[in-house]
Amino acid sequence: MNEDLRVVFESRNRQSCADRALVLSTFNIPYQLVDDGASCALVVPASYSARAANEIQLYDEENPPVTPQPVKRVEYQDAVPGLIGYVAVVCLIAGMAGYSFFQSNWFVAGRVDGELIRNGEVWRLFTALTLHSGVKHLLSNLVFGVFFGLFAGRMLGSGVAWLAIVLAAGTGNAINTLLLESTHRSIGASTAVFAALGVVAGYVWYGKLMAQDRWSNRFGPIVGGLALLMYTGTGGPNTDVGAHLLGFVCGFFAGLILIRIGEIPKDPKTQMQAGAAALGIILISWIIALAV
Repeated sequence: MNEDLRVVFESRNRQSCADRALVLSTFNIPYQLVDDGASCALVVPASYSARAANEIQLYDEENPPVTPQPVKRVEYQDAVPGLIGYVAVVCLIAGMAGYSFFQSNWFVAGRVDGELIRNGEVWRLFTALTLHSGVKHLLSNLVFGVFFGLFAGRMLGSGVAWLAIVLAAGTGNAINTLLLESTHRSIGASTAVFAALGVVAGYVWYGKLMAQDRWSNRFGPIVGGLALLMYTGTGGPNTDVGAHLLGFVCGFFAGLILIRIGEIPKDPKTQMQAGAAALGIILISWIIALAV
C-alpha cells in the first residue's frame, strides 16, 4: 500500500480490530493492521475509506457490544434454627413411632397410601415426610436434609425456606400418588430433601444470582440440581424415584414463585411465623392422623 491511507477503525482491543479486519477481508477491501503495542488501527487506501467505514458501521450496528449483567449480591440468612427444627422433628417422630406412642401404629396412620389419599386422607402427604424405615434411612435423610436445607435457609431464611420445602414436598407426594397405582405406599423425608434442593436451584436460577454471561452459569443451578438428584436419589431397590423427582420439580417451581413474589422478608418475626406455619402443618397432620 503506497498510496494515501486512511484510518477507518482504531481500538486498544486487538480482538476488535481483528473482527473488523475480517469484515473488510470479506468484502475484498484492502487493509493494513497497524499495532504499536498500546493500540491497533485499520488503515485502507483513501479510495476505499468510505466503503470500509460503511461496512464497519453496519457490522457495529448488527453486533452491539454485550454489557455483562452485574452479579446480584445475596444477603445470607441464618439457617441454623430451621436445621435444628428439622432434626428435632424428624428424630422426635422417629422415636415416638418406634415406641408406638399413644398406642398407635404411626406407620399405618401416617404413611403415603394411594387409595386412602384418594379418599380424602390428604394429611398423609405430610405425615409420611417424617417417617423412616430404619436408622440408615433416617440418618441418610438427616444428613442430606441438613446439607440442602442449609443452602435453602441461607438463601431464604429458616422459616420461609422450610415452609416452602414442606409445601413443595407435600405437593410432590400428591402428584406422585396420583400418577401411580392406588396401592402405592411410601414413607421418608427424601421428598422434602429433594424439594429443598429444588427450591435452591429454582431460586438461584430464576433470580439470576449467578453470572449470566455464559450459558453454563445461567443453567448451572439446574444442571447441578439434576446431577445431585441422579447421583443421590435414584439408587436402591426401594427408592421412590418418582417422589424424589417430583419433590425436586415442585421445589424448583416453589423457588420460581418466591422470586416472582418479590423480596423475601428477612425480619425475625416473619421468619418465625413462616417456620411456625411449617411446623403447624406437620403437627396438625399428625394430630388428625392419630385421631382417625
